[in-house]
Amino acid sequence: MKKIINPAKSEWSQILERPTQTVEAIEETVTSIFDDIRRNGNDGVKRYTSIFDGVELDDIFVSEAEVVEAEQLVSEDLKEAINTAKANIYKFHAAQKTGKIVTETTEGVECWQEKRPIQKVGLYIPGGTAPLFSSVLMLAIPAQIAGCREIILATPPNKRGKIHPAIIYAAQQCGVTKIIKVGGIQAIAGLTFGTETIPQVYKIFGPGNQYVTVAKQLATKYGVAIDMPAGPSELLVVADATANASFVASDLLSQAEHGTDSQVILVSTSKEKLAAVEIEIEKQIELLSRKKIAKKAIDNSKLLFVETKEIALQLINEYGPEHFIVCTADNDFYVNGVENAGSVFIGDYTPESAGDYASGTNHTLPTNGYSKAYSGVNLDSFLKSISFQKISEKGIQKIGETIEILAAAEGLDAHKNAVTLRLNSLK
Repeated sequence: MKKIINPAKSEWSQILERPTQTVEAIEETVTSIFDDIRRNGNDGVKRYTSIFDGVELDDIFVSEAEVVEAEQLVSEDLKEAINTAKANIYKFHAAQKTGKIVTETTEGVECWQEKRPIQKVGLYIPGGTAPLFSSVLMLAIPAQIAGCREIILATPPNKRGKIHPAIIYAAQQCGVTKIIKVGGIQAIAGLTFGTETIPQVYKIFGPGNQYVTVAKQLATKYGVAIDMPAGPSELLVVADATANASFVASDLLSQAEHGTDSQVILVSTSKEKLAAVEIEIEKQIELLSRKKIAKKAIDNSKLLFVETKEIALQLINEYGPEHFIVCTADNDFYVNGVENAGSVFIGDYTPESAGDYASGTNHTLPTNGYSKAYSGVNLDSFLKSISFQKISEKGIQKIGETIEILAAAEGLDAHKNAVTLRLNSLK
């Protein structure tokens, strides 16, 4: 990791750059695949699955037989762990339900808001180097609670045309209606346009690599909403002299092992702690099964020393981390002061991996600084708020003149007349 001492504020932007390609470098590839699948449907989807995943598929859907097989292949210990995580995630997201909100803004003018589920949603689960069945839980559970009618899960197959059994098992536990063996750009395109067999959805959720992220952004040009531009994973830890260096190093490595384009940053007011964490990283990384991936990610990562906690907080809000861990003597200072973060983990015994799996919070979070404007996935991500109003005779008499004056001032005569006619009918 690159160690930087007291960086000037003018250097922060450059120091905090993510190790990702620009949209321009990727967009041409994504656009060409979208155009192909829009024209050719399933044939295009299968062709790109062959090119990128190295497998020819006759049927892109997971069959009932494969569902039964997955149930048998998943160990009882793993099933129990999945179900425990499911219970916690369900509990946290069910608690986010809100009821009908009603108010009378003026006598006789009743306004209210109700939430309705998005009818058709697509959930993207990356394949790559790890079977992220935890992401199935994080996306399908709130979709199920919200009441989405169709929950379509897309994930890339392996070289044998199979989906990891734990992904299938988790999907079955959470109300997924269809599983398609399609990944990458072609999955996002298929969900965007629909094909002969893949349903077109209204909103696409889920993390992915840089190509998937750009594909999701392109989907919005065709009227399909997305949860957020969630790209390669990232973590920022703030730690002072009181932090446990071993714990901090383990958290940094837990994100580094996600992928070579992941980024982890340690911000500290203690040079000694930076040195201690660096030593711990060197020790712990050698024990990882994915150490080659972690080492490349660590090359993209930084150890930053700043003089005060005030400077540290300012730098953290400038970065806007996806995951933010606080291990200091004054955690409340950071917790109360953080403005830009996807999810916050507080204290020595709150590892980021708890949020990834089983504490109950959602791990689908804004990356690349998007936490400055986006929230992580939550129950409301799968709902739409619809407003209603009902005006009585008395109500239109109360606010009618106000509407007429405003409409006339904007030069919209028909708007004014729609009120005037009603008022005249009551005279």
